[in-house]
Order: sequence, then structure tokens, then C-alpha cells
Amino acid sequence: MSRPGYYKWKKRKPTPSEKRLRKLIEMIFQVYEDHKGIYGYRRITIYLNHFLNAKVNHKCVHRLMKLLGLKAVIRRKRYNYKPHKPAHVSENILNREFQKDYRPMEILLTDVTEFKYGSQSKAYLSAILDYGKNKIVGFELSKHNNNALVRDTFKQIEDDIIPKKTLIHSDRGFQYTSHGFKGFIDRHQVIQSMSRVGKF
Repeated sequence: MSRPGYYKWKKRKPTPSEKRLRKLIEMIFQVYEDHKGIYGYRRITIYLNHFLNAKVNHKCVHRLMKLLGLKAVIRRKRYNYKPHKPAHVSENILNREFQKDYRPMEILLTDVTEFKYGSQSKAYLSAILDYGKNKIVGFELSKHNNNALVRDTFKQIEDDIIPKKTLIHSDRGFQYTSHGFKGFIDRHQVIQSMSRVGKF
């Protein structure tokens, strides 16, 4: 290209079609970034038309994303995943009978809750609620969801347990069905109650 031709091209005004394509590219980048690369061209097209009134078809979005090198992030399937097999399972003795008047340390409800913070970080809170007092009597926070998290939580209240009277109710998470937790139950003569996984 000649020097005069280059400067003539540089000074020319973009056509309405070029302006529209530039605007579309900006919107595609914005939607792609806002959704952390999870959206492919079909979902981006739906988002552009529904929320941004872009009036564009999926073929145009696909072509532009291909030129820009944008691809949807595909999460690989975990083919080696093995479902958790509980070592020790107890009956649902509590059976959601929360209306009764319970004394302190008679009914303990426990669970582990996951919290997300930052871009990819997670924290896990293990807590014990004394239903009779309606008060948290033990809790532990950790970056790891493991047996040690639950073990350290129950160490805080083991001196207050009433043998053969204290009932601990949980779901069937791996921490509560482990050999270690069953040992804790047996040593302190605790009544153990479990609901289905993820249910109370």
C-alpha cells in the first residue's frame, strides 16, 4: 500500500456497518468477561438480544468470536469420580421433631457449610447448634473440608456431653459417617441421628 493510500484510509470515516461491528465486538467481549468465559456463542447471542437489544444472529456472533479467538470454557468430566460410601450410618431418630422442649446439650445439630471468597478460594465452617439453648456451642473454620475439621469442632464440647442423653443429628456427609466420628460417638455414649445427604 502506498503512503498516500494509507493516510487516506486512516482519515476516512467508518461506515455504519463497521461501527455496528465494532460495537458488537465490545459487547461480546464484555459478556464473555462478565461470565468468566463460560458462555459460548449461542448463549452470548441470547444475552445480547434479550438484555442488550443487539438484534444479531448466532452466525454473526460465532464468526466474530472465532476471529477474536474466544472459546467457551468447557469443564472436563471427572470420569474417575467414586461416590462416597458411608462407613457408619444411623437412623433418623430426631425425625424433624423440633417442636419439643429440649434441655441444653440434649439435641445438637451440626453441619459443614462451604463459603466462596476471592476468585477461586473456599472456606469451610463446621458448627454445632445446641437446639435447647438455640445457641452455637462450637465452631471451626478451615480451608479444608476434612475429618479434622469436624473432629476439632467436637473437641470443643466433649466435656459438656451427657452420656446416653445427648443426641447429635447430622446429614450423611463423609465426616459424620467416618470411623473416627463413630469412635467419638461410642467413647462418649452419644445417641447418633442422621438424615439423608443434604437434608435435615
